[in-house]
Amino acid sequence: MPVREAETVESLPGSAPCPPSLWSRSRLGTSGPGWSLDRWRRESYYEYVPGPVRAPLLPLLAAAALIVAACAAPRAAFGTELTVFAAASLTEPFAELGPLFGAANNGARVAFNFGGTPALRTQLEQGARADIFVSANREQMDAAVKSGIVVGEAPVFVQNKLVVILSRENPGRVEKLQDLARPGLKLVTSARTVPVGIYTQDALAKMSRDASFGVDFQRKVTANIRSEEADVKQVVAKVRLGEADAAVVYATDVSPAVSPEVKTIEVPHQFNTIAEYPISWVTDARQPELAKAFIAYVLSGPGRDVMKKFNFAVPEKSTLARLDLRA
Repeated sequence: MPVREAETVESLPGSAPCPPSLWSRSRLGTSGPGWSLDRWRRESYYEYVPGPVRAPLLPLLAAAALIVAACAAPRAAFGTELTVFAAASLTEPFAELGPLFGAANNGARVAFNFGGTPALRTQLEQGARADIFVSANREQMDAAVKSGIVVGEAPVFVQNKLVVILSRENPGRVEKLQDLARPGLKLVTSARTVPVGIYTQDALAKMSRDASFGVDFQRKVTANIRSEEADVKQVVAKVRLGEADAAVVYATDVSPAVSPEVKTIEVPHQFNTIAEYPISWVTDARQPELAKAFIAYVLSGPGRDVMKKFNFAVPEKSTLARLDLRA
């Protein structure tokens, strides 16, 4: 019975190309329509050679098995894998940047850990391993520099601002910022140690100094807070699920996926706080050169374009020049 012609065989993602002819030798008689284990037993390689398998074929079969194993083994990539600890508000743009960076850097993989900035810094200080730390405010990065967990300068590469989101049904009938002080509203915010939580309290304090809000505005709004979440993504989820009437989040959190489910109220410039995101690599990074390459990519044209796509404000390039990215 003739052996089927060698077929093109796809390798595993990230693996070396597999020679079709050699692969086919390792699976003789096991391809084509109607294939089954019984048919394999009837039409297998052993039926092409009468009697026991001949000794000269054993090295060939062993070699074929080794080639199959080699084809399944992933290629060694530059740096293999990079670990990035980043503020939760960067989830969407960084999720898009990761594969783009990998494609531009020999198939390198990027593993992200998103969360509240203070929690991420604490994890690093307690021994968690990462290559890059990205904070949602300067204070947390300064604390990381002081404790020695990051290296050198940490420039601000993007900026953000605050916005109020409401559930689409708006059961609290919130129409303007002043309505946030109405008794009985269910508000949710980030913990006050998290950057967006700090920014929220700063904005409320500014509003309280304005006559149109009243001196007790911050106190009244704070009294309506029902929960303080670990990061801004959890805050957004509460509003989307209807578990809160309103919340203060970043403008970039109103992503294309979120926008149909919420309403927004802009926070005027005089009350808003511009959130700044510094980035740097970790002192004991396992992949320091790959970390520098990732930061360089984030600061590059393609990286900046992705950040702009997700509505982050990108500073002028001159403000990014302080970070030494030399190998």
